[in-house]
Amino acid sequence: MVLWRHGQTSWNLERRFQGSTDIELTVTGLAQARRSARLLASLKPDAIVASDLRRAAATAGELAAITGLDIAYDAALRETYAGEWQGLTHDEIVARYGEQYAAWKRGEPVRRGGGELETEVADRAAPVVLHHAEKLPGDGTLVVVSHGGTIRTTIGRLLGLEACHWESLGGLSNCSWSVLGEGARGWRLLEHNAGTLPEPVLGDDD
Repeated sequence: MVLWRHGQTSWNLERRFQGSTDIELTVTGLAQARRSARLLASLKPDAIVASDLRRAAATAGELAAITGLDIAYDAALRETYAGEWQGLTHDEIVARYGEQYAAWKRGEPVRRGGGELETEVADRAAPVVLHHAEKLPGDGTLVVVSHGGTIRTTIGRLLGLEACHWESLGGLSNCSWSVLGEGARGWRLLEHNAGTLPEPVLGDDD
């Protein structure tokens, strides 16, 4: 399972909290998606599922154009709705909602800007990912095209981590991805924030 973040947007450059606001890719973001799609296509994915927001849909479209696969769009894969935080820069959020921001960074359950809890994002996104993964052939590959926060919370849920520790996974760069595989004891994180093709693990940890 490859969880792929969308390409660059103008709000990414401005460090504005996008949330569920529907922002388009920049020219650079589209180029990032095309480059990444060429790499991911070599994995011969069996299915693509994507957030219906334009930045994710356009990113997914680059992979679909190469592979010929259809895209299953699902609003449950949208980024966290963050209410009053959406559209604000990082500095504006810290200045206006400093206590709320600090609590979130400490791992406390916070409705940022009056929006969703991270656990609620995982509640809606993780089942969609699992549903599509279950339809794969035994050695199949699913590409999930979504958003940084949604991907992190989904990974946290699938790995069985407590929500207060999800932040420790770190963020994803634009058009980077994380790779999960099924092991004997459930899902395993094989790569995180990668921009190159996954390599097999050769060593005593395998």
